[in-house]
Amino acid sequence: MKAISTLTSKWIKTKVLLRSPEISALIPETVRLTRENAKRMLDKYGMVYIKPEVGTYGNGVIRAERRSGEKGAAYWYQSGTKQRTFATFEAFYTSLKGKTGSRRYLIQKGIDLLKAGGRRFDIRIMVQRSPSGVWETTGLIGRVAGEGKIVTNYHAGGKPTAVEKLLAPHMNDTLKAETIKRLRKLGKDVGQFYKKNYPGFKQLGVDVGLDRSLTPWIIEVNTNPDPYIFNQLSDKSMYRKVMAYRRAQQTTSPKR
Repeated sequence: MKAISTLTSKWIKTKVLLRSPEISALIPETVRLTRENAKRMLDKYGMVYIKPEVGTYGNGVIRAERRSGEKGAAYWYQSGTKQRTFATFEAFYTSLKGKTGSRRYLIQKGIDLLKAGGRRFDIRIMVQRSPSGVWETTGLIGRVAGEGKIVTNYHAGGKPTAVEKLLAPHMNDTLKAETIKRLRKLGKDVGQFYKKNYPGFKQLGVDVGLDRSLTPWIIEVNTNPDPYIFNQLSDKSMYRKVMAYRRAQQTTSPKR
């Protein structure tokens, strides 16, 4: 057992969850970036996200697509707000490697996320160990991508928004309640599974994207999630609970 309380490698965090048959079914295929993997993933899925193995706030994330047209396949990617198109995979990958350099990157199946006002959104599930040591989902918050952006992170211009408001245009009240219940359970399940492998963890931010069939895909797990995003909501009840649990964790942490 490892006594660490945080992990920076997205690759390791993904591999942990792949050990769970139930949870792994909700993780988009994710592999390390190589030329062969990039070609295979684009041929298979058409759209992928390429992201640094270690990184925060959505920095360095690239969206890439293989587009078919009358003149054959073309390859496209967006980094930040800049977009580029290439006639061949070789030209695409050469340019991509110029962006990624020697850093380790992952390539992940792209999810066609639900949108709000034409902009993609995902959901951050805050999961914490309660004062009694039980994992609980203490917060849910939507994050809407900024104009022209491919990431939803608050620090990259994403807009924190109440989950209920984002889901409302896509479903009735009954389905909305069921979806929120499912998200809360998913967060708790992830927390409990991580506890088996890393008992030192006390909080997790589980980033989930809903596709058009409302399947909740686990995009990423953050082992040092920012609690202050919840203070951006007009309803402060979740923020107060998140911070209360954080204070309790700090109080019960052993002195070093």
